[in-house]
Amino acid sequence: MARRLDRINRFLDGVKRDRREIVSPEGIVLEVDVANNGERLIAFVLDFLFWMLATALLYMVLMLLIVERMSGAVAGTIIFFIAFLLRNLYFIHFEMASQGSTPGKRIANLRVIDRGGGPLFPGAIVARNLTREVEIFLPLGLFLSLPKLTSGLEFWGAAAYLGWIMLISALPFFNRDHLRAGDLIAGTMVISVPRRNLLAELVETEATYGFTRSQLDVYGAFELQVLEELLRRPASPDTSNVQQQVCGKICGKIGWTDPVPPSETTAFLKAFYTAQRAHLERGQLFGHFRADKTEPPAARK
Repeated sequence: MARRLDRINRFLDGVKRDRREIVSPEGIVLEVDVANNGERLIAFVLDFLFWMLATALLYMVLMLLIVERMSGAVAGTIIFFIAFLLRNLYFIHFEMASQGSTPGKRIANLRVIDRGGGPLFPGAIVARNLTREVEIFLPLGLFLSLPKLTSGLEFWGAAAYLGWIMLISALPFFNRDHLRAGDLIAGTMVISVPRRNLLAELVETEATYGFTRSQLDVYGAFELQVLEELLRRPASPDTSNVQQQVCGKICGKIGWTDPVPPSETTAFLKAFYTAQRAHLERGQLFGHFRADKTEPPAARK
């Protein structure tokens, strides 16, 4: 099954992907595409440029308002402290607010998820991003702060800093999920979420089933995306079994009491997908984006 899906993804994306199976807390097997090292590097470089631009603008403001009135040592301490805060808050804020995606990851179609298939908790996001300080920025800062190399001790110190950066940066090349140290500590991984046009039959499905707003409030955008990927799967006994399991889970969650025959499972899931997508898009028009089922639904008006 995974090999068939890999061939389909290679045809749609033009890239051969490493696929992994993750079992969600509900017991549903989800197949995800692991982001490769090139995609992660592009996303990091983009985020680094965005962060540098924001930092430069902030420094200009500080130079005009505060720093020029202070001594050099005090001004330098303030600048380094603000740089540390801005650098970490940039990644932490966007990954918390955008369902695991920073601006760079969004451009590269990447997203951070929990390796156990559960929701991405704030603690994991903070841990994976603070680890980046020890991985890259701290040794890089120490290396750049070294004086001109005039002795063998200073040379070996610089070599140790560079060696640490190179060793940590190479870690994603030596594990199959391309995990860096922060991912190993936080229990996260980065996956590829390619932006494909929705299949025409998914958005043109006739509404043969009626769903109430309270039933559609149960799930969010993440669950809708999982359902879309399931409906994209090629027809097979494995796909049919998974669809019946998911259908049973959905019926239980939304309180659907009418039995859904196995022959109607796909039609039910397509109808629910169409209604759920329309419901979430209506919410976005009023400024409410519901990332997943753990986020409270929009208030009724």
